[in-house]
Amino acid sequence: MERGLFGFILKYSKRDQLLIVPLVLLSMLFYYASLDLPKTIINQPIQGKGFPNPESTVAFFRMVVHWPDFLGGGSWTVFDGFSLERTPYLLALTFTFLALIIISGWIKFQINTMKGWMGERMLRRLRYTLFDHMLRFPIPHFRRVKSAEMATMINSEVEPLGGFVGEALITPLYLGGQALTALLFILFQHIYLGMVAFTMVLIQAVIIPKLRRRLLVLSRERQIAARQLAGRFAECVDGVVEIHAHDTSNYERAEFSARLGRLFLIRFEHYQRKFLIKFLNNLLSQITPFLFYLVGGYLAIVGRLDIGALVAVIAAYKDLPGPVKELIDWDQERMDAGIKYTQVIEQFTVDKLSPVALQQLVEVPLLPTAGVLKAGNLSLLDESGSKTVDGVSFEVGLHAHVAIVGSNGSGGGELAQILARLVLPDSGSVEMGGMDMTRASEAVTGRAVSYVGSASYLFPVSVRENLVYGLKHRPIVAAAYEGDARKLQESRSREAARAGNSTLDIDAQWLDYKAAGVSGKEEMEGRLLEVLRTVELEETLFEIGLKSAVPANKHPELAANILLARETMRERLARPELTDLVERFDVTRYNRNSTMAENLLFGTPVGKIFDVDSLAMNPYVRRVLDDGGLSNDLLQVGHKLAETMLELFSDLPPGHELFERFSFIAYDDLPNVKDIVSRVAASGLDRLDEADRNRLLGLPFKLILTKHRLGLIDEALESRILQARQQFAANLPPTMRSAIEFFDPGRYNGAATLQDNILFGKIATSQAGGAGQIGALTREILEELMLRPQVLTIGLDYQVGPGGARLSITDRQKVAIGRALLKQPVVLVLDQAAAVFDPKAQEVIVGNILACRQRSAVFWVLNRIDLAERFDHVLVLENGKLVEQGGFDELIRRKGKLYALSERR
Repeated sequence: MERGLFGFILKYSKRDQLLIVPLVLLSMLFYYASLDLPKTIINQPIQGKGFPNPESTVAFFRMVVHWPDFLGGGSWTVFDGFSLERTPYLLALTFTFLALIIISGWIKFQINTMKGWMGERMLRRLRYTLFDHMLRFPIPHFRRVKSAEMATMINSEVEPLGGFVGEALITPLYLGGQALTALLFILFQHIYLGMVAFTMVLIQAVIIPKLRRRLLVLSRERQIAARQLAGRFAECVDGVVEIHAHDTSNYERAEFSARLGRLFLIRFEHYQRKFLIKFLNNLLSQITPFLFYLVGGYLAIVGRLDIGALVAVIAAYKDLPGPVKELIDWDQERMDAGIKYTQVIEQFTVDKLSPVALQQLVEVPLLPTAGVLKAGNLSLLDESGSKTVDGVSFEVGLHAHVAIVGSNGSGGGELAQILARLVLPDSGSVEMGGMDMTRASEAVTGRAVSYVGSASYLFPVSVRENLVYGLKHRPIVAAAYEGDARKLQESRSREAARAGNSTLDIDAQWLDYKAAGVSGKEEMEGRLLEVLRTVELEETLFEIGLKSAVPANKHPELAANILLARETMRERLARPELTDLVERFDVTRYNRNSTMAENLLFGTPVGKIFDVDSLAMNPYVRRVLDDGGLSNDLLQVGHKLAETMLELFSDLPPGHELFERFSFIAYDDLPNVKDIVSRVAASGLDRLDEADRNRLLGLPFKLILTKHRLGLIDEALESRILQARQQFAANLPPTMRSAIEFFDPGRYNGAATLQDNILFGKIATSQAGGAGQIGALTREILEELMLRPQVLTIGLDYQVGPGGARLSITDRQKVAIGRALLKQPVVLVLDQAAAVFDPKAQEVIVGNILACRQRSAVFWVLNRIDLAERFDHVLVLENGKLVEQGGFDELIRRKGKLYALSERR
């Protein structure tokens, strides 16, 4: 990356800058003409100069070329022009003036458009360059940087640079040309007025930049403080559990407030100085017209300056402060942008940056497939210069299963990262099948080696996308574009190339099915299910799939099959021992295992219109309740429910299990509900305002009779809700029909979960063990109908959230291990990847992985010594050194370091 901003600008946009220069020069000609023409309009048609009598005419648009003396002098009339009287001549000149304004504006529009394109293209190039550098950072460097600060730099801090790039060379040329043209015009009118204008401009150009030097320092301090503020905010987000666990929220508030205070003082001083400079600049700009009126008026009185020239000078000067002020602003922006660019570049300039060649695209790299993995005298230094890996050497076959064990700080994790080529050793080498992996490109290491650490990261996409992420090395099949889409793609590719971005098509088919051992999409589904079984994730995703809502238009075949499963479930539930486990939906009956909202709507909301949290505020629902005489009754039920919740929760800590069971009121909402109940006690329900009525009226909609057992709904109220249900469905406006999926025994409900569609009802909470029995029955039916793979496919489409937060930590780790297994690497490296699992799960998953990789190498840094017995070879590390190696039984018999570790644990 270029160290200086102008070096970056000239290197990548010099051609585009030069293309704008002719337009700038052309604009100066029209600008000068627009300054000179008003003098002609005032002196000739308005004051009558050149029109001695009413019938006199003047040649308009007469074109004469005057030859210089060295060519013999004289002149040549190219065009005699149009003879016009005084009034037509005035009209011709004024419309010419209008044409000059329009042409000048159009040229300026073209200049600004070209500057905008150039600036945005350069901003795109800069952001891509920074991102490219980040991808080439050595892994240890990320321990010293904050992701939030880097994100702030690549987003908001470089944003102003894009605007400045377009202004960098063209703006001073354009504004300088305007200012110089105006000054020359004033000088040509009268030397004294020109000197006045030149002196005032010179004072502005000298004084204002000096005053702005402190602003530059403040701008730098403001930028650093704002970046640190963003970093601290991100730290608090990441450490929010620790903050709550240790009751340090008030300390963090005080610390954050102090940072805001420092930033406030910096910004306040910046604004004070900024507006002081603005005041001085405006004052100097206004003094000059005063001098023009004084000096120019005197010259006009004594006859040394005509009125038209004075008016033209004053009009020209009106255009002069603007360019001068903008030039001064440009100089400030130049220095500010240079500081920002330098600061950003410094943050992205690191030692031991990976060479570009290591990450270049390779279509079909040569991978090691047979032979041995040989580590020779590997050493790695940490930031303090201490050796975390010290002279490690070993040799094993590319089919061996190798356990790496040792006490804490033994260097096993560092050795694993060297083997995965995530960290380069300070000395030594790693050869795999005769290939030096320390010098191999990522196209080789990324395909030949998979690495899973103790806490893996998942991208905020689906489980499926996370699993196949390791197969996206290069575009395999180009995307097919036709017509306008093809032209658009070609245009995007050209623009990406001009901005120095990658021209690889993200819409191409990137999945390398061959690397996963399959031939296409259909076989990939089977391979994914195989990986899920290996990492013990199949049952979890099956549960997720059952609890997912699947639109019928996206999966029509699955929707039809679910209806078959529903019919099979109905037949099975007819058995006497199962008939009471599920309360099926019946349009004529109140379902006591469903919420009141579900009973009223008799369907599942689609979108936010009939969302249960805002149901009481829906105008149509309120009209149905009012017509059925239910509003006051439900208001009373809501009031009694609020009183009951306050009695139950008043002495309970947040997070108590009762809050989950009685999920009507959140812990943080208790004070607000308490105030409402107090107001009811003081003035009654009839005098509540609309917001309080809506709050109480919304509480009963979440009430489930069999679950909550509060005795607030009797059979009479159930009957009236059923009547309101009929009215709700019969009078539902056509515009709202798409906002709800009604329960229909012969129709698939795309807004309900797969499990609810199969049951077409609710599991009876009053039956002990009912949920387990129904779950087993559902699985049995889906297995019989061979629908389990389809349900798992839905589970694979589950969105995991930022960093995989919607999955448990163990499930996140299983997805990461599955991702590593799917691409079938030559060597699989796992650094305590199973440490988050319970002991039994560790044994199962370790056994599964070793079984599925019987002929492929596995290097596993273990947190349990006993698991090493399952491996062919054991490396025992201590303080970064390899103290012994060999088979597990052999090392135990020696009673060396491995034996000591096993006895200790």
